Amino acid sequence: MTIIISLLLLASLLPHLTFTAHVNVGIVNGREAKPHSRPYMVTVQKNGKHNCGGSLISDQFVLTAAHCRKGTEILTVVVGAHDLRNIKSSDHIGVKSYIPHPQYTPDENDIMLLKLEKKVQLSNNVRLIPLPNDGEEVGPGTVCSVAGWGRLTTAGLGSNVLMEADTTTINPAECKRKWGSDFLASQMICAHGAGGSCIGDSGGPLVCGNTAVGVTSFGSPRDCNSPIKPNVYTKISAYIQWIRKEIQKIK
Repeated sequence: MTIIISLLLLASLLPHLTFTAHVNVGIVNGREAKPHSRPYMVTVQKNGKHNCGGSLISDQFVLTAAHCRKGTEILTVVVGAHDLRNIKSSDHIGVKSYIPHPQYTPDENDIMLLKLEKKVQLSNNVRLIPLPNDGEEVGPGTVCSVAGWGRLTTAGLGSNVLMEADTTTINPAECKRKWGSDFLASQMICAHGAGGSCIGDSGGPLVCGNTAVGVTSFGSPRDCNSPIKPNVYTKISAYIQWIRKEIQKIK
């Protein structure tokens, strides 16, 4: 995981290896998400600006990547967003507790829970996403999707609107061959498609069916959504017991 790229989706317009994840309008098999079609998506912000993505998994908890917070940074969660230029102050919620995995290092266990200062009001635009069962596996060749407000190109700017793209899971042995010791099959999934995650997309979910199976973690530092170094996601099913324990502990 050395090369952690804040990823989430937005891949984007322009040539192959330079687009990032969930992609851009019509280019690279990507598109702007239909507003509020992914009501579980949140933007995790620092100093009023988008920093990472995340998933609403209960009315008071967001799941994101542990590397999305450095030191004692103060983060804010915005729910129900589509266009970051048009978000209401009421959608901003402070974080009460930061709960990174206890064995998190820059190389593994890249997953974190955010306990919000108050419960969110669920609505058509703000909903929860289901999680997989403990130990549940997603087979190679499964078409999933990613989304986010990350960069549209490797060296470009982030998107104001939520972008999305389809991506396909890869056999763990192939992921290991491409990433070497950075890839740990017991706790990671890798995937690649015409569109994929880039800087700013970290923490957002890899969604298969209607279930969040991964947390966007890292990818190539040179080319977002590179087929040579496919995007890597923390495997949520490996952490279900920890997630449940932490959520119940703090209620």
